[in-house]
Amino acid sequence: MIARLELRCTSCGRALPGAGGTQFLCPSCGEVTIGRCARCRDQSVKFRCPKCEFEGP
Repeated sequence: MIARLELRCTSCGRALPGAGGTQFLCPSCGEVTIGRCARCRDQSVKFRCPKCEFEGP
């Protein structure tokens, strides 16, 4: 059996996927997948890349 990592919102830690959530590579380093839940996207909550420290809404 292969273990699957559950993607979580980088800002609040909620599990993804969910309606309105998204995931993308860090715009700065392109090496880390950033997850965003619908609530954090709507409220423009900041996120930070754990690798390069890029911060964005």
